[in-house]
Amino acid sequence: MSSINYSEKIPNNVNLSEDRTLQRALEHWQPNYLQWWQDMGPDGSQDFDVYLRTAVSVDPQGWAQFGHVKMPDYRWGIFLNPAEQDRKIHFGDHKGEDAWQDVPGEHRANLRRIIVTQGDTEPASVEQQRHLGLTCPSQYDLRNLFQVNVEEGRHLWAMVYLLHRYFGRDGREEAEALLERRSGNADNPRILQAFNEKTPDWLAFFMFTYFTDRDGKFQLCALAESSFDPLARTTKFMLTEEAHHMFVGESGISRVIQRTVDAMNQLKTDDVGKLRAAGVIDLPTIQRYINFHFSVTIDLFGADQSSNAATFYSSGLKGRYEEGKRVDDHVLKSQHYKILEVAEGQLREKEVPMLNALNEVLRDDYITDSKGGVERWNRVIEKAGIPFKLTVPHKAFHRSIGTLSGVKVSPDGRVVSDHEWNQKVENWLPTDEDRAYVASLMGRVVEPGKFANWIAPPVIGINRQPIDFEYVRFN
Repeated sequence: MSSINYSEKIPNNVNLSEDRTLQRALEHWQPNYLQWWQDMGPDGSQDFDVYLRTAVSVDPQGWAQFGHVKMPDYRWGIFLNPAEQDRKIHFGDHKGEDAWQDVPGEHRANLRRIIVTQGDTEPASVEQQRHLGLTCPSQYDLRNLFQVNVEEGRHLWAMVYLLHRYFGRDGREEAEALLERRSGNADNPRILQAFNEKTPDWLAFFMFTYFTDRDGKFQLCALAESSFDPLARTTKFMLTEEAHHMFVGESGISRVIQRTVDAMNQLKTDDVGKLRAAGVIDLPTIQRYINFHFSVTIDLFGADQSSNAATFYSSGLKGRYEEGKRVDDHVLKSQHYKILEVAEGQLREKEVPMLNALNEVLRDDYITDSKGGVERWNRVIEKAGIPFKLTVPHKAFHRSIGTLSGVKVSPDGRVVSDHEWNQKVENWLPTDEDRAYVASLMGRVVEPGKFANWIAPPVIGINRQPIDFEYVRFN
């Protein structure tokens, strides 16, 4: 390991070759990371040559270089967006001061916690998705899964760089712990519950990359505002990759819907039994998957009132989504925001100090953004002449965190009795039967240009390659 050429093996723009302390830390961490990838990365894929995009610099020519590579040999790089000269803090109590190039002592614990929580989601999703390659609907989709996986790995490297570079021994210990926790492990689980759920099938994977990776986008956007400049610059570059993950989800669901509406028109039926007999995923099942993944994801934003969120904002650690575009004082001491509560069996709005409601502000921005893709899915259905509309459920539906935790609310936002919930929950959330049916469709298709019966081909291939390109060489 000591003879590593750092710019070759670990592409970076952080002067890694000149930083002996950081080199020593990463020399110790890297073999453990590769062992984790071997143990918990994509199952049975170590010898495949995969057509992957590798970032080798942050400029447009360097961040998207394509070529076939074995995933254990992938060049996981460390990149920060270029520094903004004389950058100032633009929100919170330190507004107007110079951005921090080092970690202020009083904010050390909170910043470490933020970085560790973000960092923990990256390997967790790789673990959740590790068996999906065994049931891929096409080579094109298999390659997209692997691209998402290696980029989650690179995002882990990005967070580990910050821990090693700025947090001393504590940071090194946290970096080791990121490789020790396991998604869904009863004794040592991942930090956030959504990252301990199974991703058992490709419909769940597409929902995860559309909804849950979108939570990643919003968290990264909030951190990209941070007064701690290295964190802001790191997360800004991560966002360029996160966009592809959401594309995989949105286009994946769109193709599932396309195949379903084609079958509905071919068979001239919306009968669920007949459509399942034809081997496609009926629209009501897609709606139930949306309800589940959307509700689990919006819980990731945390409690609707949070003193931690107020502290993170006022301290300048974490801003709002698109903080710079907002027209207010960016201190928020006198602002208010409406959150929901249940009173006398009804959902009611209540005004609370905005600083305490910043999780809810971010959640509401996320909900607005999520609806865009669902509308684009509806256009596929509309174009096929099918009278069916997909929706995201009400934000109080199926919640496990905050004021609305455990309250029984229907997808259209009515507070319902336990009796009504138990009667109707099978229409609202995926049933065991739904999941078993979707699982039954998951046969592996790997011949170039061929696709499983339940999903339509994409319109174009990756990096302008043909759809029947050999995206994965199985050797």
